[in-house]
Amino acid sequence: MRNRKWLLEASQIVLQYFRWLFLLIFCIILYAKFIEPNWIEIKTLQLTLPHLPAEFNGYRIAQISDIHRDRWMTEPRLRRIVHLVNQQHPDLVAITGDLVTRNLPQFIPSLKPALEQLTPRDRTVAVLGNHDHENDTQAIIRTLERSGVFDLNNHIYTLKRDNATLYIAGVDDVGMGKARLDLVLQQLPPQGAAILLAHEPDFATTSAATGRFDLQLSGHSHGGQIRLPFLKPLILPPWGEKYYAGEYQIGKMLLYTNRGLGMTGLHLRLFARPEITVFTLVTANQ
Repeated sequence: MRNRKWLLEASQIVLQYFRWLFLLIFCIILYAKFIEPNWIEIKTLQLTLPHLPAEFNGYRIAQISDIHRDRWMTEPRLRRIVHLVNQQHPDLVAITGDLVTRNLPQFIPSLKPALEQLTPRDRTVAVLGNHDHENDTQAIIRTLERSGVFDLNNHIYTLKRDNATLYIAGVDDVGMGKARLDLVLQQLPPQGAAILLAHEPDFATTSAATGRFDLQLSGHSHGGQIRLPFLKPLILPPWGEKYYAGEYQIGKMLLYTNRGLGMTGLHLRLFARPEITVFTLVTANQ
């Protein structure tokens, strides 16, 4: 009798435990599905660039990445992102790839009404990501151009303040074999502050080795998208496994990997909030 009573009490405790565990998992899923994906962090950073001219001291760059226009990333969500970016009053907006999720070309035209509303002081520039090359790539490029966005793939864009210059360079997608850093370096003068946009962050090993760039801006990894706190994400994409989120120093070059705004796969985010990054550039002698 005592054994039966003990077993009954033990089974009730176990059952209660699993009920609480199920409730916890259910709440985590709800949070990862409905709260964190919409909880955009505006992250502000001050970066000292060794070759930045004094005329560009205080220059503001807003970076967005991995928009992944799809059924989840609706037009209202995209308009909200644009509104948040404009509130930061950037001098330049930098988009680091994956504007549309792969195999969804029907969403490409809907980028234009939002992107053309970006209001940086100078220009919006963009490079493509791997998902963009698994779409109608030329349609994406045409949409960017019609939206007033400068196509920075394997090109440079020169910013001027009086007689001072700041070079913004970009490579096409590395993982798809489209990056031509050699062409970029041919266009880039040998001296002067230069920032590189590259969708995949792990390309920084190559770009830093040239000694020509002060800063690389990347995306691609989504910060792991689903991860446990204080631990490296279990799943990361190729070319986004080493430098998957935040700021890094690689040789003499800084790298920043943005966690992106959209999602792929299960469309969940856990401990990897979507991000708009705002950089204030500072000269080395300040």
